[in-house]
Amino acid sequence: MGAIPAQRESVARASDVPTRDGDALPHAHATLPGGPLAPGSARALLRAAFAEWAELALPGTEFLTDRQADDAVVVVSELVTNAVIHAGTDVELDCRLEAHTGALVVEVLDHHPSRAPRDGDPEPSYGTPEYGRGLRLVAALAETWGITYRTGAKTVWAQLPAGGKEALDGIQAYAGDRARDRALGVAGILAPESPPSRAPVSPEPVSRGGQDRDWLNRGALSFLAEASDLLAGQLDENLVAALAGQLIVPRLADWCAVWLEDEVAGRWGSRPGEAESGTGWGEGGVSGPRLARVWHCSETRIEDLRQALEKEPPGTSGPDRPGPVPFPWPGGALGPHGTHGSALAYRLTAGGRPLGTLVIGRAGLVSFPDEITGLVEDLSRRVALAIGAARQYARQATISAVLQRGLLPGAVAEIPGVRSALVYEPCDKGGPSGDFYDLFPAGDGRWCFAVGDVQGKGPEAAVVIGLARPWLRLLAREGYRVADVLDRLNQLLLDDATEAADAAARALASAGGRPMHPGDGPQTRFLSLLYGELAPFDGGVRCTLASAGHPLPLLLGSDGEVRTTARPQTLLGVVEDETYTSETFELRPGDSLLCVTDGVTERRSGSRQFDDEDGLADALAGCAGLDAELIAERIKRLVHEFGARPPEDDLALLVLQAE
Repeated sequence: MGAIPAQRESVARASDVPTRDGDALPHAHATLPGGPLAPGSARALLRAAFAEWAELALPGTEFLTDRQADDAVVVVSELVTNAVIHAGTDVELDCRLEAHTGALVVEVLDHHPSRAPRDGDPEPSYGTPEYGRGLRLVAALAETWGITYRTGAKTVWAQLPAGGKEALDGIQAYAGDRARDRALGVAGILAPESPPSRAPVSPEPVSRGGQDRDWLNRGALSFLAEASDLLAGQLDENLVAALAGQLIVPRLADWCAVWLEDEVAGRWGSRPGEAESGTGWGEGGVSGPRLARVWHCSETRIEDLRQALEKEPPGTSGPDRPGPVPFPWPGGALGPHGTHGSALAYRLTAGGRPLGTLVIGRAGLVSFPDEITGLVEDLSRRVALAIGAARQYARQATISAVLQRGLLPGAVAEIPGVRSALVYEPCDKGGPSGDFYDLFPAGDGRWCFAVGDVQGKGPEAAVVIGLARPWLRLLAREGYRVADVLDRLNQLLLDDATEAADAAARALASAGGRPMHPGDGPQTRFLSLLYGELAPFDGGVRCTLASAGHPLPLLLGSDGEVRTTARPQTLLGVVEDETYTSETFELRPGDSLLCVTDGVTERRSGSRQFDDEDGLADALAGCAGLDAELIAERIKRLVHEFGARPPEDDLALLVLQAE
């Protein structure tokens, strides 16, 4: 492993350098699809760019040599290959020649910074099998290089000095005696009859303490700040583990592994010999933490290292003092140049709860420098906090999903002579959705339907839905008319029992971490509701419905005409003793009734809403002749396509069509 790369905010750009009037600047940029052809396309782009720069005699090309150009092609080939394999997104390639120094800067950006190498079977090779020499080869050829993480993107950059770098010895030490021959041969640089001379490989690794201290003095605080930002944005503990490896390797260590405790088990399993030895790293055992991620700066070593580490996972006991403890060196898994080295294990704890273990290793060291151990200890605390936050989010998401399933019907009733189609997309912000629906038999040849929207989300909304939906079913089956059902439900939302339930829900939320404030007394929750009753008869379906503060339903006739079928009335839970009325009409064969929540009508695109200037009615008119399922799918698609960003509110729509 070469010098520890510095975190690079942005590479010095040629545009910052004064040039002669009228001179263009040597620069090439391209976006490549993330597929097997990307490395070859990147190499071809660079060769064409170098030839064009030289032909135009651009500033800085007087420094450009064949050796430097050859090295750049190799580096770009490796970086693009790694981006394709490990990120799988489109790749952006940028290459610049700095006019004042002749340094060649290449950057490869992908759009999945937290994605780790895929588990399971080894990745299929992209192009020829000589690819994949990875960052060791880049480190040997580059004067300096590094990785910059940003939200939604990761950039690996390298700066190659003017004239190229005399790096054959370093390449052989990192990648084997024939690594450069193969890499240069793949890039079409070396002729078969002129192989490079070979230098003996030193069996003893070189100390890098001075390089460590130099990097720490320049970039440690920036590294920790960016690591915190990157880890804080992750809501999956496996992605946190993957990011930890990417942050540490190759900056601070040759390899890194993260074990995660099984939260269900509640503790790590102890293994024979741990209590007696007191080391905490005993052999054998039948249970223990899960090896979530292994990262090595040489991709070809990852699988062997994983297998070795799985045989000897970290234990639970050990010294009570904070900080790292020694970890057994997995020498056999690291090849002939990795038989000796130092490894340290850091316990990951947050809120007093053990979450896992982070292990780092570097070949050729008797012990890690104090500067490195302290920096990794700071990073491990951030990793532990991110894992704890991800687990808290996962628990909350599970609770929300269970609540959501309990608040919605298990199945939508089938109505004779009526086709129905439903779209339900909760936005999942802060707990269970405030939108709900129901379609159920009410007896005596009647079926009832409801589409509602509770003010707010989370536990309070769940309380209201948990009251409203059962009461709707009970009142409908007791034979109450549509308007009478709304009258009674309105009163229910205003009585003391509802307020008490609402206060209990807020207390539950407070116990989960949200403090209650003075004046946070019981509050009535408003409910908008579209409720109706269907009664099939020969030749159609009689529909009676009422809207309480809800978007009005639209009727699409078989002739393509669209009209509203209800009048607006007051929200439920607002005015005591409010009296509601209903409308009755007939659905003839081919007629379709569309019922939606405000997640459809108020879908935004800048200052505009989807239903501005009767936008929903126009969309429904374009669905003439379609069956219920296709109408629902088309309206959903139009709502999603209306704005550039994903919807920020829950979305529910119900289509009822007379056959």
